[in-house]
Amino acid sequence: MRSLIADVKDKIGEEVEVSGWAQNIRIVGSLAFIDLRDVSGNVQCILFKKNNPDIFNELKVLSRESILTIKGKAVKSQAKLGYEIQIDSLNILNRAKTPLPIGIIDPVETDLETRLENRFIDLRKPQILSIFKIQSTIANSIRDYFYENGFIEIHTPKIVAAATEGGTELFPVKYFEREAYLSQSPQLYKEIMMSAGFDKVFEIAPAFRAEEHNTTKHLNEFTSIDIEMSFSDDEKVMSVLEDIIKVASNSVNERNKKELEILNVNDLNVNYKFKRITYSDYIKMANEKGIEIKDGEDLTTPIFKAVGGGMKEFYFITRWPRSLKPFYVQPHDDIYSKGFDLQFGEIEITSGAQRVHDPEVLISNLKNKGLNVDSFSFYVKAFQYGMPPHAGWAIGLERLTMVLLNLVNIREATLFPRDRTRITP
Repeated sequence: MRSLIADVKDKIGEEVEVSGWAQNIRIVGSLAFIDLRDVSGNVQCILFKKNNPDIFNELKVLSRESILTIKGKAVKSQAKLGYEIQIDSLNILNRAKTPLPIGIIDPVETDLETRLENRFIDLRKPQILSIFKIQSTIANSIRDYFYENGFIEIHTPKIVAAATEGGTELFPVKYFEREAYLSQSPQLYKEIMMSAGFDKVFEIAPAFRAEEHNTTKHLNEFTSIDIEMSFSDDEKVMSVLEDIIKVASNSVNERNKKELEILNVNDLNVNYKFKRITYSDYIKMANEKGIEIKDGEDLTTPIFKAVGGGMKEFYFITRWPRSLKPFYVQPHDDIYSKGFDLQFGEIEITSGAQRVHDPEVLISNLKNKGLNVDSFSFYVKAFQYGMPPHAGWAIGLERLTMVLLNLVNIREATLFPRDRTRITP
């Protein structure tokens, strides 16, 4: 029975069978060494020419990254791991072409675009695999938190008839005789679930934004983690957001020590209280940094860099002007809203808010934003038959991964990125 390579260390003195990629092959005199890799790690396998000269000769011409099944005895050795496999038999399952489009262990750096063009090879690198093992821990720990705290998982449509947030950043699709759009977010539908009495919901699913950004922080398709909570407000859902980031970080520290070491990342320490800074105070802080901006104007990248650049931690910006937030955000007063953003230093992580639950206020907000109320009739209808106060947020899994691991580019945290110039592979 096949063993994972990581389990070989517990089978010293036993016969084992492992399968994987021949990451490197070396011939030294009458010895052949194979560095075999699978999802769990690497192990050195050794073949004595005298034991099987046919296999030995085959290994002289075998290409790296070919797929092998090796049977042999696990023994203690002077190898880096302290053990190795002495090969009894070897089966070549698939030969890799040469040369490889990009290297796996070669010291020469490959630019990101070339790596993404050959992503199937790039993902074989231990460093890249480590990112996605950690991302898996992040997603699963967050999902576990939701289940443990009474949330119901939902799955909303990804083909919609109207803009979720009233913007123009939509991907149109031909839907039979009509035009439809790829969903920007599940916002409208998860609010409808509050009217349906679901109380607390979450969704982890793709979202699409036709924004013409071409930055290291933006994608046009991403994985959105969304929640909505009935009988809640902005403060309560900010606390939940703070909780899930701490839960995710602590889970990574506990489960992914090996991957963090491979990535040269220290333990993820977020066990501190996330500060709440009002939008107006943030404006004052920008002015103190010599940036001229008036209350009511949107915050820009230079402002975030000036004010947040030295704050290497998570914090919230609260009480945003109503004019800068979507129609569904609950007013705090005539000027400010109950909307908030989560930041890490200068990087915006996500937005959230307490939502409007009064249908008259909702209709008024739609009109004030210049939106066609009829286009949102299915949504407004849910508010006219008993909608509780509610609040929620959405956070991108890729951006959260990027920030926690201090990655330079969000594409590093995305299996197959979709941006303005890339729709393959």
